[in-house]
Amino acid sequence: MSVSPVYTAFATATGGRDGKATIQGSDLVIDLDPPKEMGGKGEDNNPEQLFAAGYAACYIGAMKFATSQNDQLAKVPNDVSVAAEVGIGPRDEGGFGLVVTLKVALPGLSPEDAQAVADAGHKICPYSNAVRGNVVVTTELV
Repeated sequence: MSVSPVYTAFATATGGRDGKATIQGSDLVIDLDPPKEMGGKGEDNNPEQLFAAGYAACYIGAMKFATSQNDQLAKVPNDVSVAAEVGIGPRDEGGFGLVVTLKVALPGLSPEDAQAVADAGHKICPYSNAVRGNVVVTTELV
C-alpha cells in the first residue's frame, strides 16, 4: 500500500496521558489527563476523546466527498452529525485495544439512502481505512 500525502499534520505530546499535546502551527495546547475509569482525575482531555473528535469530523468529510463523486448517492444534508464513541480496554491477546461506535444522523434521508451514504463514507474515510481489520467499528443510523 502506498500513500502520497497532500497534507501532513504535526503534533507533539509530552508527559503521556497526564501531560500536554500541542499542535504545530497553532496556539492550541491540550492538557491531558486519564479518565477516572483509568485512574486519572478526568478533568482534562484524553487521547480517546481526541480520536473520537477527529474520526467524527473526518467521517462527515468522507461522506460529503463520496456524494460529490457519485450522483447515485443522496446529498449529505447540512445538518449532518456524527457522534463518535471510542472505548479503550484490555485485549484478550494482551495490551489494549479500541472499539468505536459512530452514530450518524443524516436528517431527511431515507434509511436506505442514509445507509448507502454511510457505507460510501467508510470506503473513503482515512480513519476507517486505518482501523479496518484492527478495531471493531459499528455504525448506527440515528
